[in-house]
Amino acid sequence: MQLSEKYKNSGALRCLLCPHLCVILPGGIGLCGVREHRGESIFLTTYGVISGYAVDPVEKKPLYHFYPGMNILSVGSYGCNFKCDFCQNHHISQHVRKEGNYMISPEELVSRALRVEGNAGIAYTYNEPVIWYEYILDCARLAKEKGLKNVMITNGYINSGPLDELLEVMDAFNIDLKAFDNNFYRRYTGGTLKPVLRTIEKVAGAGRHLEVTTLILPGLNDSDASMHEEAKWIASVAGRRVPLHISRYFPMYMRSDPATPSETVIRLRDIASEYLDFVYTGNMLRDQCGCDTYCPECHLTVIKRAGYKTTITALDHEGRCLNCNEKIINYLGI
Repeated sequence: MQLSEKYKNSGALRCLLCPHLCVILPGGIGLCGVREHRGESIFLTTYGVISGYAVDPVEKKPLYHFYPGMNILSVGSYGCNFKCDFCQNHHISQHVRKEGNYMISPEELVSRALRVEGNAGIAYTYNEPVIWYEYILDCARLAKEKGLKNVMITNGYINSGPLDELLEVMDAFNIDLKAFDNNFYRRYTGGTLKPVLRTIEKVAGAGRHLEVTTLILPGLNDSDASMHEEAKWIASVAGRRVPLHISRYFPMYMRSDPATPSETVIRLRDIASEYLDFVYTGNMLRDQCGCDTYCPECHLTVIKRAGYKTTITALDHEGRCLNCNEKIINYLGI
């Protein structure tokens, strides 16, 4: 996959990985902070550089319909191709460590994943994995050969060509749809909405497991009309069964506005539920009905969640409701 091209006769290269299409002079670096014009190509300065890794419940990604109750080895690096002033992981996404970096080769990462008990695979997360493209592609290919699943937790801001290559090795995505409003994207992320929508469509069209997350910021992306539009659009391009996670915001990074009221998150969940069968609430301590999974046909509780403890209560080994036989979960580890 060609990830750069010469830019006119300037000696610069245009990076083709994401829609920013950064034009980078020799020795310069892209907006993401990790892709450098070195020699005749764009060089990934964080290849194998790890900001952290941990064995997490898969629900923490959040993925509620992909091997529920199992673990997944989660790994991340530094940098991001967005500049959100509300970033929840700003200490790694908005900074790139130059000294003392901890490194893990693809072979070692996959080896560690294989040693984790009850592990579904590897999740590329924490910062933005799109900009770590070469590394995650190498890891994912090797992991797939070893029977592990690959998961991306991403803002979805990637060009179609690189995404097509990732779709060959990725099994699941949680895509952060920050708002259903291009003005919001331009003002608060430095990106635009349309490429993210295109990514969601392509992931759904490729048949990969898809879940979507929207973090609700009070007064910025919390209108009823916007949620009607968002949920209706998701259903139209990916179907009613795509899980949507509506998460409560807490002030972080450059913002000090108050946390999103719980009532707002619940109201938006109810709106989204008019179009989607599985709508969950995140960062909510007292909203049990926003955590559990219910059969959309008979309304039986089929999965119960308490924090990150997951109990499958009424699904057979094929992911069907024990009461009405409705297929609910396609990827079940039991």
